[in-house]
Amino acid sequence: MKRIVRFSRLFIPAVILSILLIVTGIVGYFVKGGFNLGVDFQAGLIQEVQFAPQAFSLTYNGAGNASISFDRNSLYIVVSGAGVEGATYSFPYSEYSTAGVLKSALSSRVAGLGITGGGAPDDASSALLLQSAQGDPQLGREPYVVHYLPAGSAAIPIEDVRAALTPLGTVSVQVLGQSEERRFMIRMEDSELGETRSVPAEKIIAALEANFGENGVAVTRSDYVGSRFSKQLADQAGLLMGLTLLLILIYASIRFKPQFAIGAVLAIAHDALIMVTFITWTRMEFNTTTIAAILTILGYSINDTIVIFDRIRETRRIYPDDKFVDIMDRALTETLSRTIITTVTTMLAAVSLYIFTTGSMKDFALALLVGMVSGVYSTIFIASGFANFWERVIKKQLNKGQAGKPLPQKAQGAAPLTAKA
Repeated sequence: MKRIVRFSRLFIPAVILSILLIVTGIVGYFVKGGFNLGVDFQAGLIQEVQFAPQAFSLTYNGAGNASISFDRNSLYIVVSGAGVEGATYSFPYSEYSTAGVLKSALSSRVAGLGITGGGAPDDASSALLLQSAQGDPQLGREPYVVHYLPAGSAAIPIEDVRAALTPLGTVSVQVLGQSEERRFMIRMEDSELGETRSVPAEKIIAALEANFGENGVAVTRSDYVGSRFSKQLADQAGLLMGLTLLLILIYASIRFKPQFAIGAVLAIAHDALIMVTFITWTRMEFNTTTIAAILTILGYSINDTIVIFDRIRETRRIYPDDKFVDIMDRALTETLSRTIITTVTTMLAAVSLYIFTTGSMKDFALALLVGMVSGVYSTIFIASGFANFWERVIKKQLNKGQAGKPLPQKAQGAAPLTAKA
């Protein structure tokens, strides 16, 4: 016979541990000043920059209008306008593999296109070219700067970037990707922007170029998040979490008894609070990716809880005369191998994401790993523990009710039984 693990002996210690962790998270929330809110939940200016020197500059004085665009494998020049036959000039990096070959092709194929300021060596790979969101991609007399990231570029310390932006006020800086890519996200809160939003953006680039070289900063993204939008996003996130708990409560109530439904909701609420504790103390950025991770964890946890509750119900039918706590321990033991195998195989994918990705995906994977452990723990000790507690309370009430009832009396007027002669 398979040995039954007495999980029920750890129900009370597990509840005490969970309460301590959740209280720690609540205290940390106030001590740390709330979450480390990401750009999605804070109003202000967001810029993603990459420190890359100038490769060359383009000007245009031909007929019509010319614009430039990039993708991962090619550079394009589009010429259009009144009285001009529209044309798109494509320069695949597979054919124009070096900066020297590419510049010669640009000047020879596109009439009126001028190339100045050759910062990139002629043998530099064309795949290293970068397009900046700064400046108008519509080419004209004003030079449009094309950047490139030299192979083996030294990483730039984030402390140096923060020091360069200190004169601008409260500006937060975050590393993006690998340090060798020299990519950073810069955020300036709405209170620091003033009435005009473009001036701070220009000041950010000017401050960086003053410290790291002229035309040495490529802007890969520039956005402004309004205060109304950030507040609306935060409200929707809270509403989404509450709606998730309500729908799970309704579903579990239909499929199981109320005590099981409440236990399931308590378990996933426990997982959400444990994640809040983890995010608060680790200062992980709280953004839409974090919300997605928490909702994923809740779905994973409720799936595990439903499987175990279903096994408890089946075991109760097989052993109707056993105590409920024994039935629960038996069901938890029988599903333990399934729980371990499912969790470990899922965690392998999350570990791969954590090792081989960066930025928000790395945080997403880390949150999943913590949430999976919490989900298994809460299913075994919180959800099942509450169901066991409920059964004990009901049994005590039934016993008290039966103890208070008078014993059945003999029917009045009935003749006593006598032995026959």
